[in-house]
Amino acid sequence: MISNNNLHTIAFYNVENLFDVFLDERTNDNDFLPVSAKNWTKKRYDTKIYKVGSVISKIGFESVGKPPALIGLAEVENDSVLQDLIDSEHLKNFNYDFVHFDSPDERGVDVALLYNKDVFSVEDSRVYPIYIEEESGKRDYTRDILLVTGYLDGKKLHVLVNHWPSRHEGRDETDYKRIIAATQLIEIIHTINKNDSNAQMVVLGDFNDNPNSNSILNLKKETGMINTLEKVWSYSRGSVNHNFAWIMFDQIFLTPNFLKEGNGPFKILKSDIFDEKFLTQYDGKYKGQPFRTYVGKKYKGGFSDHFPVYIQIEKCGKN
Repeated sequence: MISNNNLHTIAFYNVENLFDVFLDERTNDNDFLPVSAKNWTKKRYDTKIYKVGSVISKIGFESVGKPPALIGLAEVENDSVLQDLIDSEHLKNFNYDFVHFDSPDERGVDVALLYNKDVFSVEDSRVYPIYIEEESGKRDYTRDILLVTGYLDGKKLHVLVNHWPSRHEGRDETDYKRIIAATQLIEIIHTINKNDSNAQMVVLGDFNDNPNSNSILNLKKETGMINTLEKVWSYSRGSVNHNFAWIMFDQIFLTPNFLKEGNGPFKILKSDIFDEKFLTQYDGKYKGQPFRTYVGKKYKGGFSDHFPVYIQIEKCGKN
């Protein structure tokens, strides 16, 4: 297939614990070592890199003829795993680079942005910490929000990559943490707008909340952003499955002025979940759910517990 230079894919993928096999004394990465109960070996790591690279290479390829121009990632450990990823078999022939900063997350997992240097150039990048204090007064260290400013096909764009606090301790018990994360993101967006009233932005991530959650609804209300994935979510489809219910934690937002309808340079051709059959459990009790790398400490050899999400856009005219 010949790629169309006016068509681009923007994606997000929580890759489920993309750790190397080396001990990092600064973080709690002990579960992902060759000597751990999970037996995270070099062979398993190499398989994971191969599989994640394969997935990324296929997102949007069928209709655009090339892998994503931009892809936000969650749960990556460091620069080393990202370099291995862009050097992997399915991505090495594309001109990828990445932006990554180490965050204070206790497990050592961060967000990052992969970008194709043929269509996106980076002007500036920085991170914003999310300050959350538990009832005890102890700080809850979580992932930073990553801001990358650059030019997509010559058009200035601000990309904000998120991985908000999880629901591990219960949805209601942790709801306030995601409200704080949303408030921080809203402040960043308002700051960008103060400096450039016509700033075009893409916000993407694993928000650990659904499109109808208070944090997400507040984000839309305070910023006017468009949630491109909210109508894709249904009882039979989502980016994650929990207790046999589909949820939509992975989402992509756009400022209206990014789109042709808002006098912007692009139009959306498609918003979707990349849930091809090869990414799913083929049979059994969990048939159709994401094919995971691990279930607890049991190695399954799959891809991730999340499906990627993506939008496809087309550059319009001379905007």
